[in-house]
Amino acid sequence: MNLFLHICCGPCLLYPLKILKEREIDVTGFFYNPNIHPFLEFEKRVGALEHIAKLRDLKIIWDPAGYGLEQWLSYINGNTGTKERCPFCYEMRLERSAKEAASRGFDYFSTTLLYSKYQRHQLIREIGEEKASRYGIKFYYEDFRQGWKEGIEEAVSLGIYRQPYCGCIFSEAERYHKRMKRLAERLGNKEVFTNESHA
Repeated sequence: MNLFLHICCGPCLLYPLKILKEREIDVTGFFYNPNIHPFLEFEKRVGALEHIAKLRDLKIIWDPAGYGLEQWLSYINGNTGTKERCPFCYEMRLERSAKEAASRGFDYFSTTLLYSKYQRHQLIREIGEEKASRYGIKFYYEDFRQGWKEGIEEAVSLGIYRQPYCGCIFSEAERYHKRMKRLAERLGNKEVFTNESHA
């Protein structure tokens, strides 16, 4: 069995890859994540995955377009709330993954999004199965969330960069909402001087 595995990030790959290899499934990774912003964050996640791929001897197919801020913003089309944008984001990445898997002759495709306890698991499964049906392949489903703690511990032991938010600029804002609010309050208490008053 050969599996085309969409990888959202390096740390989320560790546990699923371990399980898949134990089952003697031939895995090829696919990194396509135009949802990851800003560029420096994208670069860190690429570096983390490169490191893991080397350690685990895993072939990775990289999206040639690379960083996709404009592409992703166009795709979500103003749907910036969590309930609205996440389905668009799953749809975009799983559509591309299924299409790539089919065009490259893979039997199955899947995603490391099934590892994260923060993602909408059932929705990912439904979209994955729909895309598989559309492109004439199979979606490999497994609930990898049981290995959440193990995956984190392994990433820490390997010194792999672990991101503090999902990926997009909106999830980053949500992650730091309280800090942003405290900063706004702090700035609101400061006296504002114009250039003229400093003269």
